[in-house]
Amino acid sequence: MSIIEKAVERLKSTEAERKSLPPRCESGAVSQSLSEDVGSGQELDNQVQQPAAIPPLTSSGFHPVDIDISFAELARRGMVTPDSPRSPIAEEYRSIKRPLLLNIEGKGAATMRHPNLIMVTSALQGEGKTFSAVNLAMSIAMEQDKTVLLVDADISKASAARLLGVPDSSPGLIDVLEDESRHIGDVMLHTNIPNLRIVPAGRVHERATELLASQSMHRVAEELAQRYSDRVVIFDSPPMLLTNEAQVVASLVGQIVFVIAAEKTSQRAVAEALDMLGDEAMVGLVLNKTKHGFTSRYGYGYGYGYGYENTRDKIN
Repeated sequence: MSIIEKAVERLKSTEAERKSLPPRCESGAVSQSLSEDVGSGQELDNQVQQPAAIPPLTSSGFHPVDIDISFAELARRGMVTPDSPRSPIAEEYRSIKRPLLLNIEGKGAATMRHPNLIMVTSALQGEGKTFSAVNLAMSIAMEQDKTVLLVDADISKASAARLLGVPDSSPGLIDVLEDESRHIGDVMLHTNIPNLRIVPAGRVHERATELLASQSMHRVAEELAQRYSDRVVIFDSPPMLLTNEAQVVASLVGQIVFVIAAEKTSQRAVAEALDMLGDEAMVGLVLNKTKHGFTSRYGYGYGYGYGYENTRDKIN
């Protein structure tokens, strides 16, 4: 056989081998190029199916929507919606979010650890913390250069995720903390708002406090805080005076939005709850359910107050 004939036979053999290989995976966070020396089919499966711990939150690229948030339902409840960007409530939350975003950008009054991790809480139930957490998430998601991950950390109530249409059976934060083989990315739900993702609470667990205080939770918080610079993570936390979980979450975040119900929350309850927060995180106050005297200039029945460092002095 001549040299030319041998070369032709070699080319035919190489082409046949190439066609017999499985196709490349070209989409998703787990895609990767296959090397020329591909092994067995089983090795190939192992190579391309490793999940990314936390997928990017950027809106570039296509991802199917897991949760279709009803803007009409949110508007009926008097909440922030992307299709009404100039509503009175949207204007209120523009003012509330601005100090938080300045702190994230390092332009605030002080530096802090994990400024992009924000906890929303209250002293007791019924003061509007979930209302505030969802509105804050919606408002920040309307920013051009920010993406938001709303984490429902109120394990016993799971009100935030339910308000946005997440089924109660959806796996979430607790399932990730209990099962080390799961990652936050496995339970992260995409919404019809490109810059908003949701992590549900997951199932009710009798050891929720211990799981939230575990090293797994600390690792999740560290990765959420540091992996993507444009990410804002909002934790809807349980009330401070009713569960121990809220103190655990407070120890992980850099900023805390503390919701007070006007003419309902006592000064004693607020002072006791603030004492439980410690001194590491910045604390801001939001006055909710205002009926008179402290309404905004827009004439809407919602007022806010925001202050750092000296919040305890303001209520004493």
